[in-house]
Amino acid sequence: MVRRMTMALGAFAAAAALALAAPNTAYAAAGVLVIDGVAHEDPSGCYPLGDFAPPMVSNYTDAIVEVHSGPDCTGQVTWLIYPGETYHPNGSRSVFVL
Repeated sequence: MVRRMTMALGAFAAAAALALAAPNTAYAAAGVLVIDGVAHEDPSGCYPLGDFAPPMVSNYTDAIVEVHSGPDCTGQVTWLIYPGETYHPNGSRSVFVL
């Protein structure tokens, strides 16, 4: 009896964890993010910026883009690029689509 109860509670806990995690997965902004002339359709997550030439980012999505001072979206957020804006993030290393 105790074993059945333990198995049932374990299955319930696993189902509850999956149900809570699923709504927060796979979000992507609708539109196009252009980084140094390269278009990224329906972007999500982190994107690197070029190392040598001053980068240019144009946000044609429905989301805000964070500009980060470090690579891989680390470091401080130095600027926010709102939908419809273009920005030249000199000295920054990456951008993150919210």
